[in-house]
Amino acid sequence: MPLNISSSPVTARGESMSLWLDTVPMPKYQPLSETIKVDVCIIGGGIAGLTTAYLLLKEGKSVCVLEDFEIGSGQTGRTTAHFSTALGHRYYELEKFHGEKGAFKIAESHCAAILKVQHIVNQESLDCDMEFVDGYLFSELEENEDDLYEEIKAVHRAGLIKVGFVERAPVDSFYSGLALRFPKQLQLHPLKYLKGLAEKLTNAGGLIFTRTHALEVKGGDEAFVRTEKGHIVNAHSIVVATNTPINDIFAIHTKQAPYRSYVLGFSVPKNSVPKAMYWDTEDPYHYVRVHSEQDHDILIVGGEDHKTGQHKRPEERYEHLELWARERFKMTKEIVYRWSGQVMESMDGIGFLGHNPMDKNNVYVITSDCGNGMTHATIGAMIITDQIMNRKNEWEELYNPSRIIFRATGNFMKENINVAAQYGNWFTSKEFDEIENIPNGEGAVVRSGLTQIAAYKSLDGRTELKSAVCPHLGCVVAWNSAEKSWDCPCHGSRFSCHGHFLEGPAVKDLAPIEDPERPVVDPVTETNIARALTANLTTGPYGV
Repeated sequence: MPLNISSSPVTARGESMSLWLDTVPMPKYQPLSETIKVDVCIIGGGIAGLTTAYLLLKEGKSVCVLEDFEIGSGQTGRTTAHFSTALGHRYYELEKFHGEKGAFKIAESHCAAILKVQHIVNQESLDCDMEFVDGYLFSELEENEDDLYEEIKAVHRAGLIKVGFVERAPVDSFYSGLALRFPKQLQLHPLKYLKGLAEKLTNAGGLIFTRTHALEVKGGDEAFVRTEKGHIVNAHSIVVATNTPINDIFAIHTKQAPYRSYVLGFSVPKNSVPKAMYWDTEDPYHYVRVHSEQDHDILIVGGEDHKTGQHKRPEERYEHLELWARERFKMTKEIVYRWSGQVMESMDGIGFLGHNPMDKNNVYVITSDCGNGMTHATIGAMIITDQIMNRKNEWEELYNPSRIIFRATGNFMKENINVAAQYGNWFTSKEFDEIENIPNGEGAVVRSGLTQIAAYKSLDGRTELKSAVCPHLGCVVAWNSAEKSWDCPCHGSRFSCHGHFLEGPAVKDLAPIEDPERPVVDPVTETNIARALTANLTTGPYGV
């Protein structure tokens, strides 16, 4: 079924625009223009970064936030904002990695994150559409019900004793099959929440600098962050909250994998879908929530995940998503929003939150959201605040980024063998003369000798050539026709169609191609490919 976007002003040209980014004007801030000193420098202006800054400011610390683009322009603006205790990985799976006590702490920490967000919203009187709803994990196929029976036992062992069976999710338009009801899940408008945090932060003396690109992070006694413009932030502590860390080469990136997740926003009649969160047990899975507008509702349907940079036609995911949604929610009208986001999946199902591995003890990371970015970001902010304040945190060992989980060795090897295989793209690119066949508004990777070229043809037919070699670790990028971007299939770095940096772990643009006829290996490749392959296949079994 083709996407029904002809009547949508937002997506009529196939653009990616989230509901949140379209409906809230975010406050603007100035770039950093001088060298400064603060107690804590935080890189990343999303929910992880601003929550950490807010909590530390409450502790009396001086803080600054550095954001590459604008506040909320990253994954917080592209989430579906489920604050839930039903997690992307089943609790019985988490027990296998972390034991029953670990699973109990996982549930406890996500509950605490929801309560922390509720407390912040109420204490600061933030207008962000916060509301509590039930969540339903359902199985349409009877043969998948065993998954629910196994899950409820693990959920109860984890302390979520109010979770129980219902005959079906409360939607009349389709029969969901047996479902688990998770009470008191939280949803809100993520950018209204972020806007409120930013305003409270700056009103209390916190500093926010946007359009400020961090290039170098150094911990230790003389810790600092150096920006692209050469300005320095000297700090006692540094927190890297950029979805995936930009400050290390291997330590975290061999232990997590990037996935693209897709979202459609349908216009539906007011109150035609009961407000709740809905998650199915399919693979790839789907997730649903309802957002209220003045005269109608928006049915937000997401899922159809795949490894970043490893799908030749990502538009198919939107098509599958629309078909899935329209078959079940008969009241759907036109599609008014469509967007995708990046999910970082750790090998053992939970985030890396705390001291950065192989680094000085005053550098911290918040990464690997595992499909629960809102709560993981909040947990990370709580853990790191305690660590900076020299307080013991009961979850810090569980989420320790340097943890070794032998039971996750299978997942670790599977993902890193996949990464190693992506370097085979060095030998499979199209010949350079095929560049003339690229349609306007599209891109392709072509090869001239040993030079890998990211060729983009603009809407008016002009061709732009950049190196197709990711400056992080030398992987060859892939064209993302849905987002009009270049995506790295190894560790998830992304670049605009013009080669400009969008998200890490790379921190530089794709290099310009001066002479496409000259066969030369990109210098990034010479220094990093062997190191990348070695790290991806030998780091471990699952720790640094």
